[in-house]
This record gives sequence, C-alpha cells and structure tokens, in this order.
Amino acid sequence: MSIMRKPNLRRALALALMPIAAVALPAAAADDQKKPDNELVIGMSFQELNNPYFVTMQKALQKQVDKMGAKLIVTDAHHDIAKQTSDVEDMIQRGVDVLLLNPTDTVGIQSAVVSAHSAGIPTVAVDAQADGPVSGFVGSKNFKAGYLACQYLAKSLNGKGQVAILNGIPVTPILQRVKGCKKALGEADSIKIVDEQNGHQERDTAMNVTENMLQAHPDLDGLFSVNDGGTLGALVALQSSQNHVKLATIDGIPEVIKAMQKPDTPIVVDVAQHPDVEVVKALQLALKKYRGEKSPDEIPVDVTPVTPENAAGFHWGS
Repeated sequence: MSIMRKPNLRRALALALMPIAAVALPAAAADDQKKPDNELVIGMSFQELNNPYFVTMQKALQKQVDKMGAKLIVTDAHHDIAKQTSDVEDMIQRGVDVLLLNPTDTVGIQSAVVSAHSAGIPTVAVDAQADGPVSGFVGSKNFKAGYLACQYLAKSLNGKGQVAILNGIPVTPILQRVKGCKKALGEADSIKIVDEQNGHQERDTAMNVTENMLQAHPDLDGLFSVNDGGTLGALVALQSSQNHVKLATIDGIPEVIKAMQKPDTPIVVDVAQHPDVEVVKALQLALKKYRGEKSPDEIPVDVTPVTPENAAGFHWGS
C-alpha cells in the first residue's frame, strides 16, 4: 500500500505548488511592463485629515508626487474602519499602482490589505502598522518616543508622584508608545500609574477624559498623552483646574510647540515625529516594491525630544 501511495503524494504536492507558481509568474513577466513614474497612480488612505500631523504628511506626499509627474488619490477615513476599507477597495477599482496606507485600526484593515495584495498592488503602511500581507512599513520609533516622553516626565517629577495615561486608538504606534512610557515610569523610584483612559486622540474627548481623571485623582502630578491631538484637549482641562500637573506628549504639531513656549506651560516635553520624512520614505519604498528592486521591509524614522528650552527652534522639516 505504501508503494502505491508515493506517486499520488507526488502528484498532490505538484498540484499544491501550482497556484504558487501561477501567482509568481505574472509578476515576473510584468516586470518589463512597469509604468514610468509620470504614468503612475499613487493611492494614499489616511485614518484622518483633521490633524496637522497628517495634513503635513499629505502636503509632503503631494509635493513628491508632483515632482514625479504622477497622479495622487487621497482618502480620509475619519477614523471609521468600514469607510477606510471601502476607500481602499474603491482605489483598487480605480487602478492605483501602489498604495500607501495609514490605518485607523491595525487589525480591522486586514481585509483591505488582502484585497490590494490579491490585485498585485504593493502596499506600504505608514505611521501605523497594518495586519495582512503588506509590502513594507515606515513609521516612527514609537516605543522610543513613549520611553523618552515619560523619562522626561519622571525626571520633572523627581522620580515620584501619581501619573495618569491619556491613551488612544488601538493601533501599533499607540500601543508601543504606552509600552515605552510604562517602562520609563517603572524605572523611576516612586512613581505610581493611578489611571489610564482613552481620549481617542481627539481634543474634545481628551478634554472630558482629563477632567474626569483630575476629579478622580485630585493629587495627580503628571499626565502622559499619546499624541498632541489629545494633548490640546488635556491642556484646556489642566488650565481650567489651575493645578500643577506636568504633561508629556508625542507628535510635535505646531500648536503644541507654540504652547510649550509660554512661561506657565505644563508641558515638559513633546517627542516630535517627522511626518514629512515618513511619507516620502514610504513612497520611495513602495516604488521600489513596485519595480521589484531590492528594499527593506521596514524603515524606522527617529524621533526628536522638544522641550520648552529648544521649542522655538523646532518645526517639521527641520
């Protein structure tokens, strides 16, 4: 019986491998038919565009695409994963050649990534990682950003006191920032994390959440906000309560950098990202993937701590 089964196993193995070869061959055959830069259609799906960080990213991308003479299609998911999935499916139908994806939900966007992959479209995630067969990822060193922010916060508190965390949406960068923050705070002598709530990275929500945390913890000494959108709301709550809570944040948006320069600012550090650098590197990576050129699967972009002392000299692009 075992002798009779060997040919069948070989046939089954050959049949199982055929779909793999069938997928690989068209891509190889199409290498010589790749479009020149000025005929490409670039797709960019943002989680939101009601944020200076992503507006800066969009402008930098548009400038780069204009230099190429290519066409750019941009969509705004408004933090709605169903809309973002639909946006990506629509761009696939419109014939984008490469896709840059800034997911509003790392896990929820997977079906859209699979669709783009099935259509043979290189997909590079930007700023936030996406589950599924992405071609690459470009993003900030988010663990480092969270670690540095809370290291500065702990130092400003002399290593002791009560700290709360203003969290955000469940995407990899936010999770990594919180993880880095907790590591830094854990290294302090006598700091206790007394609260952690989701401000959804939005000004109004973050303001209400911060007000609630201040009421629940009247002796609060420090606050870590995962992004500057939430920080702007937290600032309103902190200033209204007239307490002495110190604030650490991440992003580097102009409004927060300006607020840091006021004499009575509660902000001790804003660990700035570089959205213009991220998106240009993401486009370059996507083009290399499209042309089958040797390229990395991930490109980390460093972060820059901005303090009240050096804030006047900082702006994106510097």
